[in-house]
Amino acid sequence: MDIEKRKNNRTQHNPYLPSPLPPSMKVGVIGVGAMGKNHARVYSEIADLAGISDVFEEAGKKVSAQYGTEFYGDYRELLKKVDAVSIATPTVAHYEIAKAAMEAGVNVLVEKPITDLPEKGEELVRLAEKNGVVIAVGQIERHNPVVDFAKRAMDDGRFGELITLSARRVSSFPIRISDVGVILDLGIHDIDAIRYLAGKEIESVYATAGSVDEKTHEDHASITLNFKGGITGYVETSWLTPMKVRKLAMTTKKEFVTLDYMNQSAEISTTQFGDVDDRNLFNIPLEYRTEKINMKREEPLKRELADFLSAVKTGKDPLVTGRDGLETLKVTVAALRSSQEKRVITL
Repeated sequence: MDIEKRKNNRTQHNPYLPSPLPPSMKVGVIGVGAMGKNHARVYSEIADLAGISDVFEEAGKKVSAQYGTEFYGDYRELLKKVDAVSIATPTVAHYEIAKAAMEAGVNVLVEKPITDLPEKGEELVRLAEKNGVVIAVGQIERHNPVVDFAKRAMDDGRFGELITLSARRVSSFPIRISDVGVILDLGIHDIDAIRYLAGKEIESVYATAGSVDEKTHEDHASITLNFKGGITGYVETSWLTPMKVRKLAMTTKKEFVTLDYMNQSAEISTTQFGDVDDRNLFNIPLEYRTEKINMKREEPLKRELADFLSAVKTGKDPLVTGRDGLETLKVTVAALRSSQEKRVITL
């Protein structure tokens, strides 16, 4: 699709409809660490995986051999062979590679965060618009079936008016991470999911954080997000915890909803008071009702990459646009700054 036609046909993606898989499309993966390997696997199932690139030749060749595709030591050579590419390198390299890809007319999915600095992210968004290519950001939880369910229910008014959202994302330390702290690695997932579910912009951020063993980056953080209209979001994140938790709770005027990202399930709780006997306040008649809903289990990454390729094919926006990724990055950077300066940051 030429640039002008793509510009004229860009429309908002409907996140509630399944993304149809496009016919065979030549795609590549730049950076095949822990996440990049999974991108390569999924692309090998849904598209034409035309090549792999990584600065570590041995690792890159191993993955390319596994999927019967070419290895390119220079990612610029890979860009000549593909229609779309995933960038799963360390964050600091996102800007340079994404810029080169879009200047070459290649559609881009950048793993979160879009870049290390909002100013660079802004430039990438403008470059995508200028060149008429897709830029999507790998905020994978938006593609989780349980988040899709909650968003649909909120938009349909099933849960009632939203009051608070509270996320907990904790686990043990990821050895693979060395360039960012827990806010940019883990907290950004829930900041994005909360922004998405609230459907409003964030006015201010306050965060506290700490590290152990005098590390450069923070290991744990608590983040408060204040939205326009009075909604409040909370994010607790840590990589010091021996167990893995990925949950988000929503308090509304009708119900209390808990989303379990890992099990892809939701619990919806309501309370109803019976007649109160003032002479016996010990036994207040409360009726609790809890409904558990298990989603059809699907791999969020496969949904994410199929959505990206569908956007490339149709000219519609991906579920997580470059602008979405940029706005989430701005909030996340503000949270990091708040924890360092020990003050509320107004956006």
